[in-house]
Amino acid sequence: MAGFITGSNSHHSPHSDEHKSPSNEAVPSKACRICGDEIGQKEDGEVFRACQVCAFPVCQPCYEYERSEGNQCCPQCNTRYKRQKGCPRVIGDEEENFDAEDFDDEFQIKNHSDDADAKLASNHGENGDCNQQKLNPNGQAFSSAGSVAGKDFEGDKEFYSNEEWQERVEKWKVRQEKKGLLNKEEEKEQVEDDDYLLAEARQPLWRKVPIASSLINPYRIVIVMRLVILAFFFRFRILTPAYDAYPLWLISVICEIWFAMSWILDQFPKWFPITRETYLDRLSIRFEREGEPNQLCPVDVFVSTVDPLKEPPIITANTVLSILSVDYPVEKVCCYVSDDGASMLLFDSLAETAEFARRWVPFCKKYKIEPRAPEFYFSEKIDYLKDKVQPTFVKERRAMKREYEEFKVKINALVAKAQKKPEDGWVMQDGTPWPGNNTRDHPGMIQVYLGSAGALDVEGKELPRLVYISREKRPGYPHHKKAGAMNALVRVSAVLTNAPFMLNLDCDHYINNSKALREAMCFLMDPQLGKKLCYVQFPQRFDGIDRHDRYANRNTVFFDINMKGLDGIQGPVYVGTGTVFNRQALYGYDPPVSEKRPKMTCDCWPSWCCFCCGGSRKSKSKKKSGAGSGLLGALYTKKKKKMMGKNYVRKGSGSVFDLEEIEEGLEGYEELEKSSLMSQKNFEKRFGQSPVFIASTLMENGGLPEGTNSQALVKEAIHVISCGYEEKTDWGKEIGWIYGSVTEDILTGFKMHCRGWKSVYCMPKRAAFKGSAPINLSDRLHQVLRWALGSVEICLSRHCPLWYGYGGKLKYLERLAYTNTIVYPFTSIPLLAYCTIPAVCLLTGKFIIPTLTNLASVWFMALFISIILTGVLELRWSGVTIEDWWRNEQFWVIGGVSAHLFAVFQGLLKVLAGVDTNFTVTAKAADDTEFGELYMFKWTTLLIPPTTLIILNIVGVVAGVSDAINNGYGSWGPLFGKLFFAFWVIVHLYPFLKGLMGKQNRTPTIVVLWSILLASIFSLIWVRIDPFLPKQTGPILKQCGVEC
Repeated sequence: MAGFITGSNSHHSPHSDEHKSPSNEAVPSKACRICGDEIGQKEDGEVFRACQVCAFPVCQPCYEYERSEGNQCCPQCNTRYKRQKGCPRVIGDEEENFDAEDFDDEFQIKNHSDDADAKLASNHGENGDCNQQKLNPNGQAFSSAGSVAGKDFEGDKEFYSNEEWQERVEKWKVRQEKKGLLNKEEEKEQVEDDDYLLAEARQPLWRKVPIASSLINPYRIVIVMRLVILAFFFRFRILTPAYDAYPLWLISVICEIWFAMSWILDQFPKWFPITRETYLDRLSIRFEREGEPNQLCPVDVFVSTVDPLKEPPIITANTVLSILSVDYPVEKVCCYVSDDGASMLLFDSLAETAEFARRWVPFCKKYKIEPRAPEFYFSEKIDYLKDKVQPTFVKERRAMKREYEEFKVKINALVAKAQKKPEDGWVMQDGTPWPGNNTRDHPGMIQVYLGSAGALDVEGKELPRLVYISREKRPGYPHHKKAGAMNALVRVSAVLTNAPFMLNLDCDHYINNSKALREAMCFLMDPQLGKKLCYVQFPQRFDGIDRHDRYANRNTVFFDINMKGLDGIQGPVYVGTGTVFNRQALYGYDPPVSEKRPKMTCDCWPSWCCFCCGGSRKSKSKKKSGAGSGLLGALYTKKKKKMMGKNYVRKGSGSVFDLEEIEEGLEGYEELEKSSLMSQKNFEKRFGQSPVFIASTLMENGGLPEGTNSQALVKEAIHVISCGYEEKTDWGKEIGWIYGSVTEDILTGFKMHCRGWKSVYCMPKRAAFKGSAPINLSDRLHQVLRWALGSVEICLSRHCPLWYGYGGKLKYLERLAYTNTIVYPFTSIPLLAYCTIPAVCLLTGKFIIPTLTNLASVWFMALFISIILTGVLELRWSGVTIEDWWRNEQFWVIGGVSAHLFAVFQGLLKVLAGVDTNFTVTAKAADDTEFGELYMFKWTTLLIPPTTLIILNIVGVVAGVSDAINNGYGSWGPLFGKLFFAFWVIVHLYPFLKGLMGKQNRTPTIVVLWSILLASIFSLIWVRIDPFLPKQTGPILKQCGVEC
């Protein structure tokens, strides 16, 4: 047996001519591809072969020159040349392993008398098209042209992954069949390999990887120790008040207790962190078998956008292009773009995007490039020729880059045209007025691009479907912003494609890993776990952030620590993007309940014995009640789901029935039996008046009924996005994205977890999605303000985790995590007070802590050490860098005293008084350089509290030091504790201070002048009035000058 090792991402059939270079046909097979001379023969008469892997035609002089003067590698497959007989040795030959020698020299090959020219052509046809070589650890690759007994390869399986071994087996079988060298012994080996692959297909698609006990156990021990230390610390703080500064002491104790409670809410959900690994090769073996229809589940992808002038169309186009070129069967992918602003600019941009996709998608799939968003692919500062061996790649890449630049110019022209709206409104190309000229009063619009009935790509292959949607808007109807747009997408996709799974992306989040959908399917298509999953959440990763991440835009601590901890409980929270949903979970159904084994019963006890006969009686009553409902089971599958206290029946992916049949089926049954089923009116009350959509909700595995009319489906899709469709239904209450908060993502995921669904956190090695984040200070604070405002709204609503869903299946640690997500903005009030206390203490000479005893000093030191150890051990098991952790700590203070504080008051005004307050941002200046936006200075109201804190603490430090200098050596001792707390505040607010200063040597003058002026005035006044010295009462005594 022989095999050829390649990467799984570059495997092609040996008979494929897709990647053959045109130049391969122009040059004769016996001509050297480097110098053009004829390839000579070796001493034994065989044609000289420089590379034993791909048989790339190279003559012996070029081979020897490349080994002595060049990089010693084949120009096509990049495999290191091996020394051949009669050739001089070079540096590195002695390092080659004997086991890595070519198999032609190591074993006796059958039919070695074949024509040498045929052997060269055969080897080149088999291996010349390979796109990428995945080498074994010693840097060698293997190839063979003959037959070797299976026993010689028995030990090779353990050195290769499953996918590599499968490729070796398939390559070997093809070569042997072509040469007629398959004997009985090898046929037996082939059967064994087939059994091996079948057994591999039955293996799990993923595995749970718990954190090593040597990493997590010390972390847990320190957490428990910190709890004990906190108890003794608060005992000391409460029992030893500072009577000379009682108000300051009381405020500080209250703040510290709140911080301790907040730490507990944040810490304990991280008690069981885990990671997960997926097996994409097993997914392909199980659901993508040769000769059989592809069994991967379809996926609908949702992209939402509002204003194309604020969200550039070129960014949305890149997101759409990355979706259309994803590594997934084209007939199973459909991209829906929601335009909530009814913009003709986005409509025209999508038309141009669909045309460009006809050339971009085949280019991506042919050369397997990553990422598949052209803007980010062409801007990557990497060696794009790495692992690329096709001679046509460079030429086609240059042509594609030129076409993309022409595409960008077309989009820019559309944007420039959209800047000036005509008085009569926009007009489409056919002369009809644009229906969305009034963005607040327009009909629903749907436009289908590409797909099976649309244009094919330049190679004549089908492309995924692309659908433009703009839901109807009329005055007087609530639209519920993004949540309402997402629910409209759910209904439209259910009518047009009805895929069982849905991927939700923001318009600025592109697919960075083309196998992201396959990663999610490893969980959602798992036969055991998949039915209980409501969604698979991917971490958010961002482009365009400076290396130091000044304002913690990457949010690494949350995505790499907190989310891993939640994955070990009931699953991560939904973060609004990068999430693959189970459609049935969004419809408000409960997850399937695992059947429990019936309890053992017997007849040896009297009937009044409860623990024996009680259970059997209950089961009998259940059987009786279920008998009647079974009569109606012919209409749909006998699978009931509890949904909000009622029995809801769902159907598989069979033929769809008319809702009238349900009503007819109910006739002739008793009232008790009728109440156990869902009638047509109940369907309409819950899902809305659309028979097609309601029928789709009963198809658990998705799909459309046979014989459906596409035009009729489009008309029904227009109906389900009408502005009045959701009236008197459960949309936004129990179904779909939940209304009532600007952070609809947290609320939606919370409702699913309360029903008992689980979620999974998937972190592939290559980030699945990447997006853009605001990197300047003002925009970052306003983003945090929006999130905090949503949390306050949830906290003050009926969905607050403190009191909602206790009758459900939400786990207690998961409830703690959700409680932390909605109460963290309220931490801003004690945080603001605690950051003010150091300055007040320095200015008044008081302190919140009385004189420390030796025992009290021990508790203080132990508390600080436990805090440091908790952070260090957390970084140790999570892999987060200390810089990311420190940036997160700094921005916790910056956001806490600014955005979170305003969110609390804004939320209280909005919920209690109905007053909606907005904070405007004014742009001042920006650079056109890299990270120029980072140094953009925008004044906003949110900057006032942290600016005040910085000035106040700086003034306090200056006043305290001035007083110590004025009063002498004895005043320095009590000053150190006050200075420590003041510097703690200043260090945490340092990134904010740097943001105020902008770029180097470009400090806002007004900020610097006022800070220096205020600090100087306060320090001089404080030194002059000497507030710390005891005031002398009585007559003033002066020295008389007479020596007595």
